[in-house]
Amino acid sequence: MIESLLPPPLAVADTRHDRPDSVLYPAEAQRVAGAVDARRREFATVRFCARQALGELGVSPAPILNGERGAPIWPDGTVGSMTHCQGYRAAAVAYATDLATIGIDAEPDLPIRAEGTRELVMVPEERARVAALRVRRPEVAWDRLVFSAKESVYKAWFPLTGRWLDFHEAVITIDPDRGTFHARLLVPGPEIGGSRVRAFEGSWLRREGILLTAIALTHAAVDVTRPVPSGGRSATAVSGAR
Repeated sequence: MIESLLPPPLAVADTRHDRPDSVLYPAEAQRVAGAVDARRREFATVRFCARQALGELGVSPAPILNGERGAPIWPDGTVGSMTHCQGYRAAAVAYATDLATIGIDAEPDLPIRAEGTRELVMVPEERARVAALRVRRPEVAWDRLVFSAKESVYKAWFPLTGRWLDFHEAVITIDPDRGTFHARLLVPGPEIGGSRVRAFEGSWLRREGILLTAIALTHAAVDVTRPVPSGGRSATAVSGAR
């Protein structure tokens, strides 16, 4: 599914089920040695996806460990992002010469139920827009989609900055018709190509009970949105992961 949001030059791999042939390197296995079986299986399967995607780039299999704040450490010369939720695992990678960063996230297409979580995730203007979208198209879990978009923003943000990004430091505007979203940063963003990133442009998809969001940021950050030339809906940054 994720391939419809992230066309070339990215390489992607996904699966709806854990792979019994997913094998962890010893260093990876140590990271989940004390975890429950379900956690070990999802950890292994998402790395299986990552190695499949890297293989499409011609990158040899290698351990994919976690660095600061849990962010994956990708092989030299590559950038990427991984995600997993119940019933879905995916990875997206690219050469660092082609893209500056990638952020992807998958969530179940279910409303946020936990008390106070909407207030934690969304600022008032986002909650107002979500309420309006819910009236217009009640079949979509819009609050969960905003959460997913912010997860993708963070995954794209952190490799560029090495800094935490709070939920209330980015404001998401979803286009329900085009399958895109705009993430306006409320804090100074990274500099790419001499320009300050002030926002991210991303794409979203709802299919088979899963919500997917994705960001692919080129090195050519500019003052207006510039779509990636392809049949997909991925877009570059507007000048200005978890």
